[in-house]
Amino acid sequence: MLRLVRTELAPDEAELLEAARAVAPRAWVPFSRFRVGAALVGADGVVYRGANVENASYGLTMCAERVALFQAVIAGARPIRICAVACIDAPPELGSAGRTPCGACRQLLAEHMLPDGRVVVDGAGVYTIAELLPEAFHL
Repeated sequence: MLRLVRTELAPDEAELLEAARAVAPRAWVPFSRFRVGAALVGADGVVYRGANVENASYGLTMCAERVALFQAVIAGARPIRICAVACIDAPPELGSAGRTPCGACRQLLAEHMLPDGRVVVDGAGVYTIAELLPEAFHL
């Protein structure tokens, strides 16, 4: 069972979550109509943002977390310290399971964050990446 670290946000977490909410309306989601924004801070202290971009071939769709993460990686900003995710179209009945990053995003975040790296999920709370993906694949 997924264990929530806490629901109250530190000032840096609240600011990052606001950045994720602000970028979510830029998502390209003509099929799902489910806009997601992500913002993360790398080792360089810079905020990297991303929104989901869908494709008619769903396998080519890119999640907001990965868009932001790839920008941080190519900028050399590893490790990622904190990531915020905002699913601005998620109805309340989805709960935390409908708001947390997908498995692919969890795996990528686990590879580029420290195990105690924080993941702030809008409407759900704060988790560590190790709690979101306790048995991440590693080579």
